[in-house]
Amino acid sequence: MSSQIELIKVLRDRTGAGLMDCKKALVENNNDIEKSITWLREKGISKQEKKAGRTAAEGVAWVLTEGNKAAIIEINCETDFVANSDPFRELVKSVNKIVLENVPKTKEEAVNCKNADGKAISDLFLDASIKLGEKLDFRRFAIVEKKDDEVFGPYVHMNGKIATLVVLKGGDATVANGVALNVTSDNPSYVYESEIPADVIAKETEIETEASKNDPSFGKKPEAIQKKIIEGRVRKNLCTGVLADQPYVLDESKTVGTFLKENNATIVTFVRYAVGEGIEKKQSDFAAEVESQMKM
Repeated sequence: MSSQIELIKVLRDRTGAGLMDCKKALVENNNDIEKSITWLREKGISKQEKKAGRTAAEGVAWVLTEGNKAAIIEINCETDFVANSDPFRELVKSVNKIVLENVPKTKEEAVNCKNADGKAISDLFLDASIKLGEKLDFRRFAIVEKKDDEVFGPYVHMNGKIATLVVLKGGDATVANGVALNVTSDNPSYVYESEIPADVIAKETEIETEASKNDPSFGKKPEAIQKKIIEGRVRKNLCTGVLADQPYVLDESKTVGTFLKENNATIVTFVRYAVGEGIEKKQSDFAAEVESQMKM
């Protein structure tokens, strides 16, 4: 029973559909989450497919640049109280500096990197964990290097809830920081439309084709028009996740792509870390909510 409740919770979080609809989707698709999402969308029930596993796990994401190198990290703890404490934030900034200076290739290599006093990251975590009384986790990091004619755009949102790093070719720091703000705000999946994989387009086309069957007026349209409508819907759905096609947050009259063109710049890459992204965190009251609405 509890496993079914958990599956319903995951499906509801990702689609915005109601509890009974989520339960029915799971029954129809043998508890397969991905097939259930597709089923809900095809039936026109799903309100909004959300990013998988976006939860409220605590911690801090941070980014540091120096010359042509940058390091972006995420460190987690158990409570928001600890995440906002000075000792924890000192740990985050110390680890970020060590990672940037040593340029490790893996997390296993990173935890053995040492600071100027000869103390390894693993030892810093042990000391901080004892002091703070919580389990701490060095979750992830990325090292980004740029060329001399490229520009970094680092951005930290809400004191470390999200950290973003953008690399542009051309432009300047102001332009790069503006694009970093966009990445932070809209969480794109791709830089340009051309990067969207063919299988992703095919799946979205299949979903929209099936969903169109719920619209009686759609079937009365000529086949060529139906095809164009579906292609338009697919492009609209997917391009919301394309950075260059998103409205520029500081001037929504233009897209990010237009803004970049005006400033003779192109996007090389970006990294975005949101604290707790993809970490499961159980909700203690969800089972009661389910049981209050239906018998399991």
